[in-house]
Amino acid sequence: MVNLKNLKLGEERSVIREIFEYGNARKKEIGEENVFDFSLGNPGVPAPPEVNGEIVRLVREMPSLKLHGYTSAAGAPEVRAAVAEYIRTAFGVPMSEDGVYMTCGAAASLTVTLHALCEEGDEFIVLTPCFPEYRVFIEGAGGKTVCVPTDRDFRIDLHALDAAIGAHTKGVILNSPNNPTGVVCSEGELSALAALLARRSAERGAPIMLIADEPYRELTYGAAVPYPMAYYPDTVVCYSFSKSLSLAGERIGYIAVSPQCACADALFAAVCGAGRALGFVCAPALFQRVAAGCLGRSADVEEYCKNRDLLLAALTACGFECVPPEGAFYLFMKSPEPSAAAFCERAKAHELLLVPSDGFGVTGYVRISYCVERAVIERSLPAFRSLAEEYGLLKNG
Repeated sequence: MVNLKNLKLGEERSVIREIFEYGNARKKEIGEENVFDFSLGNPGVPAPPEVNGEIVRLVREMPSLKLHGYTSAAGAPEVRAAVAEYIRTAFGVPMSEDGVYMTCGAAASLTVTLHALCEEGDEFIVLTPCFPEYRVFIEGAGGKTVCVPTDRDFRIDLHALDAAIGAHTKGVILNSPNNPTGVVCSEGELSALAALLARRSAERGAPIMLIADEPYRELTYGAAVPYPMAYYPDTVVCYSFSKSLSLAGERIGYIAVSPQCACADALFAAVCGAGRALGFVCAPALFQRVAAGCLGRSADVEEYCKNRDLLLAALTACGFECVPPEGAFYLFMKSPEPSAAAFCERAKAHELLLVPSDGFGVTGYVRISYCVERAVIERSLPAFRSLAEEYGLLKNG
């Protein structure tokens, strides 16, 4: 009667969403101020003022029927041209509007790209820890997910990646700054990755695509984020304005196909075809134009930096071990017991809602989303301290 695979996906939400919904219910029971919800990566810093300014300008100046009507399937031509111009100027890549496809955020960008690329038997490599939905997107496109662990510092393990590449490898997904670790892929790492993919592509006689998932590009704390397309020709960038402009609920982003791809024209046509087949055509018209008017802008990253510093210092003082984030807005903390899920359950008793790392493809850690109001972090610190005391981490406290 229904598709059993999709039934299972609908009945079993991601662990992140499960914890988020638990938090919503708990807030109704005991009051929002008493629940410390660090589950969802929902931007907690207001959109930059240019966003509202652009909305007002568009509403005032553009005829309503045009503003809210359909655009071309791939996006409004002037918006695609603006995105291409921004990529050319900011990153020195000869991007054309003919390689830009506007989408409903990064999830749609990834889904469309994977459907455009995937043929029967294809494999896509993800570097763990990684966003849990990668597997859903890959397998939904008919591909196979191959997980390659990063090294002990959560950086690319080139030897492990090289060993995982096989005859059926179609692409590698790179997420930098990374969700959940906050690690940023450096220029040296990206150059080495590009060299490896170029060598293995030449050996196979077919390109291995690099799929760059970039919703956190602008959210960094001093770390430079090199642009993958400038280092490796067979690259597709999947971008979202959800985090940079704090527009998560508006669902707007784009796919940028490198003009230097071996099959750029065919790949972009396949992207258009996949968008058509999936129903991802004509991304939200108003926010296409809002995004075009705010390219290069971002929410106040300094606010996230203050949250990071406050939480990192407090948790370290409590005896917890954390990965210092270079970007994004997540803190990856080592669980003081082998089971991260068990640790998260004990944290719930203190109304601390954390996400176990198992869903991200590794064990023994939890993700803490610090994209919340600072008052939430401040109120949560006694709860974290009590939790640390339970595990004997504050022996001198």
